[in-house]
Amino acid sequence: MTQDWLDKVSWDAQGLVPVIAQEVGSNDVLMFAWMNREALARTVETGEAVYYSRSRKRLWHKGEESGHVQKVHEIRLDCDEDVVLLKVEQIDGIACHTGRHSCFFQKFEGSVEDGQWATVEPVLKDPHKIYK
Repeated sequence: MTQDWLDKVSWDAQGLVPVIAQEVGSNDVLMFAWMNREALARTVETGEAVYYSRSRKRLWHKGEESGHVQKVHEIRLDCDEDVVLLKVEQIDGIACHTGRHSCFFQKFEGSVEDGQWATVEPVLKDPHKIYK
């Protein structure tokens, strides 16, 4: 079996590509992560998001600890072929390890002089109860 389609991706010097997970339907951007070739191939094989964790230095099946799996509906490659977009169904509605729907829960408010980051999404589930 050939995997020439993986060669089309512009992998960085570490063999990684940035990945954006977007919720199918709402189009909310849920999270940003990384994939290597094996993670992208496993994502295609399983139909669930598999990322490469740079901190753990291993593959990470989204939801392996939390149960908050991402079912992949569509995979897209951007025009420069160096960013992957996953359109996903987020199981249980929690994508972030903080227990929120999205990792992008902080919004900039104000100006350059007096700006601040405000939390604009609630915690849906206490992370201490998600990760035991």
